[in-house]
This record gives sequence, C-alpha cells and structure tokens, in this order.
Amino acid sequence: MLRTIALTATAMVAFAANSILARLALAGGAIDGMGYTGWRLASGAVVLFVLSRIVGRRDGTHAVAGSWPQAAALFGYALAFSIAYLWLGAAVGAIVLFGAVQFGMIARAIAAGDRPGPIESAGLAIAFAALVWLVAPGVAAPSPLGVLLMACAGLCWAVYSLLGRGSIDPLADTAGNFLRCLPVALLLMAWGWHVHPPDVAGLAYAVASGAVASGLGYAVWYAVLPSLSRVTAASVQLTVPAIAAAGAVVFIGEALTMRMVAASLAILAGIALVILAGEGRRRGG
Repeated sequence: MLRTIALTATAMVAFAANSILARLALAGGAIDGMGYTGWRLASGAVVLFVLSRIVGRRDGTHAVAGSWPQAAALFGYALAFSIAYLWLGAAVGAIVLFGAVQFGMIARAIAAGDRPGPIESAGLAIAFAALVWLVAPGVAAPSPLGVLLMACAGLCWAVYSLLGRGSIDPLADTAGNFLRCLPVALLLMAWGWHVHPPDVAGLAYAVASGAVASGLGYAVWYAVLPSLSRVTAASVQLTVPAIAAAGAVVFIGEALTMRMVAASLAILAGIALVILAGEGRRRGG
C-alpha cells in the first residue's frame, strides 16, 4: 500500500511538472507548440531507450516493448496538449483536460462493471467540484478549437492510461511507446525550427519535460496502474491541478490564495474517500 501511494504521488508530481514546464515554454513564446511536442517526445525516447537497454541487459529482458495503439494515444495527447495551450489559459486547460480524462476513464470503468459505490461517488463529486472551483475564476469565452483540442488530449491520455493497466514491464513499454513516436517527433522538431526557431529556455523546458517529467514519470505511472482500480486511477489525477498550482507559486511566482489552499485540501479529501472506500469495497468483496 505504501509503495502504491509513493509511486502514485511521484507520477502526479511528474504530471504537474509537465503543466508547469509547458506554461513556462509556451506562454512566453520560447518555442512553438509543434516544436515543443517534438523535442518533448524525442528527448523522452532517448532517455528511456538508454535506461531500458541498461535494465534489459542486466535482467536479460527485452529492451523495449509497448504497442502502436499506446504510442498513438501518447502522441495524440502530447500534440493536442501543446497546441491547445497556445489558445487556452491555464485554468480553462486544466478543467477541460482533467475533466476529459476522468470522463473517459470512468466511462470505461462503468462499461466494464467497475462502478463506484456511494462513498466513492461522493468523494469523486467533492474532488471534481473543488477542481472546478479552483480553476473556474477567469474562465470566459474560451477558444472552441482550444477546448476541443484539450478535450481530445484528455481522452487520449485516458486511453493511454487504460491501455497501460496490463503492463508487465513499465519501463520497456514506455520506452517502446516513445520510440514509436520518434519519427513523427523529428518531423515536428524540424517544422518547429523552420517556422519558429526555439530559444535555449524553450529547448530546456521541452527536454526536461520529455526526459524526466514525461519519460520517467509515465514509466512510474505504468508501474502503479495495475494496483489501482479504474475509478481510483481516474480520480487521483484530479490532484494534478492542485499540485501544479502549488508548483506555480514556488517556481513561477504566482500568488498563493485561500481559494487555492481550500480547493486543494478538498480535492485531496475527495480522493482519499475514493481510495479508502475502493480499498474497503475490494476487501469486502
């Protein structure tokens, strides 16, 4: 249980770091959306390939695995995420992205018979309401195309997470998925360099996002997914906007408000209800 909590928390911090790095890179015009996606995926592929080769030689296993459906979902998420943030503010982007993730994963859970109980439903409602309260101020007339792209990014991430629930070798699977995206990533890098040459800061943010927050973070997420129910896996991701908001205070200098603190605590309380109720239901069953 402690290992699952630690790995889940690590993955959520990595996801939040991706949001912060994207804001730093794209909001300031340090790099364009396509170039950012390309550098992010390519750097993740390189780091994961090296690590998987080292681990594979040590353990006598295959260096890379994964699948084309997983790679397609990963690429769809990464590209739509980056481009959508060119048109959407952080608040609108967060609610659309994680709302779509939760909708996709819970819809699949219900279809598979993994229906949340009353306490889990209550915790889910609390967490989602707190998320809306956290990001809703300032939401006005968002770009329809930006909303559509971010919703697509969320659904792609839901698919990627669901496909990874059966992963036996998370590092090898994540490496294989990133490597399958590499040819298109190289094309995006070239296109981005042509239309909007990135500066050093933009490249640094993209590489950090790809090599650490995405590559290693997603490997950790694949490692913990088999230990989580579909409902819990969907619910814990609602903590990411709260973590990202705290990170923005520390690393970007955004103001810390009582609304942010209260909403973050409510999100965590709702997630705790979902996880504890889910564990109790599975033990009772």
